[in-house]
Amino acid sequence: MAIQLGALALPDGLRWSDEFSWSPTVRSTSYGLTGALLVQSATRQDGRPLTLSGGRQWAWCSRAELTAIAAALDAATPETALILTLHDGRAIPVIARPGEDGPITAAPVPIVRDSGPADPGPMTRYYIDEIRLTIVGEIQEP
Repeated sequence: MAIQLGALALPDGLRWSDEFSWSPTVRSTSYGLTGALLVQSATRQDGRPLTLSGGRQWAWCSRAELTAIAAALDAATPETALILTLHDGRAIPVIARPGEDGPITAAPVPIVRDSGPADPGPMTRYYIDEIRLTIVGEIQEP
């Protein structure tokens, strides 16, 4: 089963690369006037990062598909989040991760012995390096 972003099928070869590098619990520590260690902890409500990583050898798509993915992410808000459905059936409400670089890192697939067209058409192949998302709700297990 391919990963789905709303109604869009994402290219094969993407994986959730930072799934286990996040904790819902945040802690801060400091020392009080008496020298005692003060620990404060809380549980994050939302905002977990989700990075789909691809690569040069896989996760290829056309320029038209890449444009459709970017447009869907641009339109998504916390109130109108897209549902990302993973290979295992988990459904996750997501929006594009805020940042200066945009949510997608992609590049044209190099063409051997040809520099490619100066103005890529809709069928030019791209590889997706990363799609950076933010989870804005509960993960629904299958």
